[in-house]
Formats: sequence, C-alpha cells, structure tokens
Amino acid sequence: MTWMMLALVSAALLGVYDLAKKLAARENAVPMVLFASACVGVGIWGPLLLSQRLLGEAFPIEFLMVQPLSWTDHAMLFAKSVLVGASWTLALFALKHLPLSIAAPIRSTSPVWTIAIAIAALGERPSSVQWMGIAIVIVSFWIFSTIGRSEGIRFTTDRWVGCMLVATLLGAFSSIYDKFLLQKGGYSPATVQAWFTLYMLPVMTPLAIHWARQRRLIAESGTDERPAASKFESAASKFEFRAAVWCISPLLLAADLVYFTALANPEAMVSVVSTLRRCSVVVALVLGASRLGEVNLRRKGFCVAGILFGAALILTGK
Repeated sequence: MTWMMLALVSAALLGVYDLAKKLAARENAVPMVLFASACVGVGIWGPLLLSQRLLGEAFPIEFLMVQPLSWTDHAMLFAKSVLVGASWTLALFALKHLPLSIAAPIRSTSPVWTIAIAIAALGERPSSVQWMGIAIVIVSFWIFSTIGRSEGIRFTTDRWVGCMLVATLLGAFSSIYDKFLLQKGGYSPATVQAWFTLYMLPVMTPLAIHWARQRRLIAESGTDERPAASKFESAASKFEFRAAVWCISPLLLAADLVYFTALANPEAMVSVVSTLRRCSVVVALVLGASRLGEVNLRRKGFCVAGILFGAALILTGK
C-alpha cells in the first residue's frame, strides 16, 4: 500500500536524522541545539507561509498549501508543539549521553506504547499474532538492557535511559494525537507541519534562555563548573553551531511530511505507520557502526532483528 511505502521512506529519513542529532548534540549544549534547529525550521516554513499569503491560490506547490485556521485550531497545533518539544528535549539530552546504538532502539519501542495507548483510548484490539510481536519487541528491549549494562549503562537507574523512555512515551502520545489531527480534525499534512514547526520556536526559547543565563553565571563566577541549581550538565556546555545542526530540521521536515501524508490516508492505522517508521533503528545501527565507532554491534544487531521481527508480526498480524 502507498501509505506503508511512505512510512518506510519516513523511516529511512528518520534514521539519518537520528545520526544528525547525535553529531549535533555530542559535547554540545543541548538547549541551543534544539533552539538553533527550531530556527532553521522557521527559516524554511516562514518564507513558504509568507509566499502563500502574498500569492494566494497562485502559490505553485499544491501539496505545501496551508489551510486557514481559527484560534482553536492554532491552540490544538500549539499543543502538539508543546508535546513534541518535551519529547525532543528529553530525547536529545539522552542521546547526548547514550550510544546511538542504544538510544535509537529504545526510541524504536515507540510503536509498542502507541498500540497500548490505542487499546486504552481508541478501543483498538490487537490480534494474537500482534500480541506476540509486542512481546518479542519487549524481550528484545530487555536484552538491550543487558548489553547496555556491559557498556556501563544500567537501564533501571541510568537517568538518560529514563529520559529516553519518557521521551518515547510522549512520542507515542504524539502519534495518537497526529492521527486525531489528520484523520478526525481534517488538517492537511502541510498545515500540521507548518504551524507545528513555527510553534516549536517559542516552545524551545525558554530552555535556551535558561542556558544563556546559566552560562552568564558561569562567566561571572570565573569557573567552568555548572551552577548547583542546574539539573542537566548541558547548562554548563558551550555551544558550537556545527554542520549537523543545519541538517536536523530539513531531515525531520522531510521525514514528518512523508509521515503525515501516510497517516492522513483514511486507511492508515497509526499502530502500523508508527511501527514501520521506527524501523529507522536499522539505519541508526548501520550509521552508528560506520560513523561513530560504537561497540557490541553484533549483539545489538541481534536485538534489532528481534525488534524488526516483532514489528513485522505487528504489521502482518491484523
């Protein structure tokens, strides 16, 4: 089906996006990476919206046309930005401290939580084969925890694993909300993405301001140690605008536009789209091996195979 193929294209883009985030956040100030990437996103969609305002129906790119919205509509799209902003912030802090080959598979369990939420909130009922797939994904995730322990990462106590898990859960809620906006709300994919992207800037600005204030306190104290009130060490990190920062928003915008287009199809099931999209873990694993020199890739590859097999059962078990 076309919407399934679109979900797989989104997965490939998302895998490269994960690498760009990792390269951008490594030994860098996470709040400013998020703020800068939000600025880049506004720099892409801002001119497009302005062009549409000036040209009206003469705007030449039909699939990028944005619908007129009421204040209620804007509030609903702003709520999505807040939800995703919280997920991104936690995920990027975690990604900075975890190997990509650990962080990406944790994130790839998002379809499990999406299905769980769909069962509770939407009344969906997975088949016995899909339940088997969910169990395989969970077992694969548990095996990942044992691999992470050999790299000094304890899944039950590591703060960054906890951040990634919460970020993944918020992402699952976001997937359910996306289905509501695109199928029930009737918003076009371009409309959701345009305003969601613009609203990410005010959502990310407070964290960037907090980072700037912490940096000023550090400068005034004449030390590189972070203030005691800072819970995340990134408050003391310096910011470097790397090439990878430029790539984050374009890759995500491309991945999300394809994803929104897939999910807008009335036949599309959020559990299936979300599962296929998280196959991006395969791309992340390959890139983690080739670009970041990460270890234990054979054992992690076994776990990824389990996740993909579980995803296949979820996909085909309807």
